[in-house]
Amino acid sequence: MERVDVIIPTYKPDWKFLDLLEKLSRQSVPVHRIIIMNTEQKYFDRLVYGTPFVKKYPNVLVRHLSKREFDHGRTRNNGVRHSDAEIFIMMTQDAVPADEFLVEELLKGLHSGENTAVAYARQLAQDTSSEVEKFTRNFNYPEEAAVKTKADIDKLGIKAFFCSNVCAAYKREIFDSLGGFIKHTIFNEDMIYAAGALRAGYGIAYRPSAKVYHSHDYSNKEQFHRYFDLGVSQTDHPEVFADIPSESEGAKLVKMTIAHLRENGMQSQIPRVIINNAFKYLGYLFGRNYRKLPRKLIVGCSSNKDYWD
Repeated sequence: MERVDVIIPTYKPDWKFLDLLEKLSRQSVPVHRIIIMNTEQKYFDRLVYGTPFVKKYPNVLVRHLSKREFDHGRTRNNGVRHSDAEIFIMMTQDAVPADEFLVEELLKGLHSGENTAVAYARQLAQDTSSEVEKFTRNFNYPEEAAVKTKADIDKLGIKAFFCSNVCAAYKREIFDSLGGFIKHTIFNEDMIYAAGALRAGYGIAYRPSAKVYHSHDYSNKEQFHRYFDLGVSQTDHPEVFADIPSESEGAKLVKMTIAHLRENGMQSQIPRVIINNAFKYLGYLFGRNYRKLPRKLIVGCSSNKDYWD
């Protein structure tokens, strides 16, 4: 049987992270090793202090780094170097498996074809999430499975490259042959890798039967910062994003969300949707044009201040 490792970057982990570890320990396909790339040791120590963490999770390997050392691509690549498994799964600290079949279903997605490089999971909104967040998750992560190839780029546009390291499984051999994740990026290391894999002739599988709970109701300010970083990443990587605009996909989501709220008698939430998406678009425009902005403003707009050091 193939060995499967899980790699999780963490920063100020909380109880949800412990829930994630507990769910990973109960998978139908056992996880060989869980590699935690933790930023700032004091926060991790605070979480596990006084608990039987080491005894309870003997397959966990923790590596600490400073906040200045963290990078979305390089940190994950370093995590992969600690793994000798044929398959590794990237996760974030706030993604909790919905059941004991997450690993099993991701493996099925990876083996949906010889040339499948990565398989990513469906993200479900938590019960406490807003109606808008629930609709958004269903829009981005539908019930229908898919395997995307190079032939789909013209038809799907930027959606062809969509892949999320919130929870995604990778074939190590293909990952190494493609050079891994880009070594320095503010955001989007998963989509940049997926784009390279597609153009190299590999497939990207979406496996909706592999499910994690992962959702956020971001404020207007948080959305501005996130979409600024998104715009920066797209500007910095024209080889991936230059000829594939993403604005139309965002506009489609806004229209469908407003229609959904009207159909369900939730018109009072529509102004919030419009304002929230205005902040997204403004942040994205600033990010796409960040090279024209003064450095102080760039740092203020970004959610990843240390990146600019």
